Amino acid sequence: MEGGSNEEGLVTSSLLVNQENASDKFYCLDPNAVGGGSGSGDGGSSPVTAAVIISTAVAVCGSFNTGCAAAYSSPAKPGLMEDLGLSVAEAILSFGSIWTAGGILGAIISGKTADLIGRRGTMWFADIFCIMGWLLIAFAKDYWWLDLGRLSMGFGVGLISYVAAVYISEISPKSLRGGFTSVSSLMICCGFSLIYFLGTVISWRTLAIIGAVPCTLQTIGLFFIPESPRWLAKVGREKELEAALQRLRGQRADISQEAADIKKPFNSCKATIVDLFQRRYAHSLIVGVGLMVLAQFSGSLQFNALRVPSWNFSTTLGSRAIAILQIPATAVAILLIDKLGRRPLLMVSAAGMGLSSFLIGLSFLLQDLNLWKEITPILVLIGLLTYSATYSLGMAGLPWVIMAEIYP
Repeated sequence: MEGGSNEEGLVTSSLLVNQENASDKFYCLDPNAVGGGSGSGDGGSSPVTAAVIISTAVAVCGSFNTGCAAAYSSPAKPGLMEDLGLSVAEAILSFGSIWTAGGILGAIISGKTADLIGRRGTMWFADIFCIMGWLLIAFAKDYWWLDLGRLSMGFGVGLISYVAAVYISEISPKSLRGGFTSVSSLMICCGFSLIYFLGTVISWRTLAIIGAVPCTLQTIGLFFIPESPRWLAKVGREKELEAALQRLRGQRADISQEAADIKKPFNSCKATIVDLFQRRYAHSLIVGVGLMVLAQFSGSLQFNALRVPSWNFSTTLGSRAIAILQIPATAVAILLIDKLGRRPLLMVSAAGMGLSSFLIGLSFLLQDLNLWKEITPILVLIGLLTYSATYSLGMAGLPWVIMAEIYP
């Protein structure tokens, strides 16, 4: 643990601007405030309390919902097409384009919404749209009900995918922040697997009602967890900040240093989004945004839809294997992220994804050339399984962790 912490201090500190070289007017990225270096700042030595665990559990209900929403289309589509008389094009539009469009809209306003009404308020706001979306699908009478439901659900997922990870990173102790934040990715995998398996034994309407359960639980649970101390510091509610931090760290914990470290970036300057584009912040901006772009454009969602002609085994078996494998891979990432550091896991994850993609592409090429036709389906499955495992190991959750650590 000590070696991992030292390495992380070097990594995050190298992304940030040295305080001595920055003016008071524009300096906002403080290594000690965002997890760089050693010391007791930001809860580095704080114990894990029941409040942190319960708050994390409530937040990841939203991540569980994200996995449910992403997986719902696969088991539900055949029943929907039969019961509502949908064409293939209508089913693809409802479960693909419209859901994605809602997610884009939610993601665009997620950051601003989280800053305006807080992390808890944003999760409540997202839950309203998610629950409404699930219910519209569950009681759908025609094509338009499905479209409105998927649009509403996509909007809620776009909001909650961002704010859940941010909230967890802001309430968890620095020494265990990576592991706690990665639980979000684990719950996405669990939601995906659960809906996929339940969809084979229950109707699509019942499945939609089950999908609404995580959001409902989160809506109730949000009444019992504290607001993010960092957001409270941002809006100047210092007494509430100290009360929330004391609750998270334990009644006997000394929170004075951590509270001071949290307040420091917000007291030192009033920054705007334009300040990020100064040359001094170029490195951290490229790393943070670049990791998010790579994670989203890596093709992780599209690989789940790959099909090869002449499978020698059930496609359902392959899809189930991919869904199941993500759970232990993400669990391993949670155990290793604070011991080995962020960068080693990201490097292993990226290398595995690259090699897996090469193997999948080579298999399709061999199919087109009519070579090794009996082996290529197995090679594709191996490539997909390896890709899924290595993606879950690092690229699925680590960019969110790093984004929370290199920016105040």
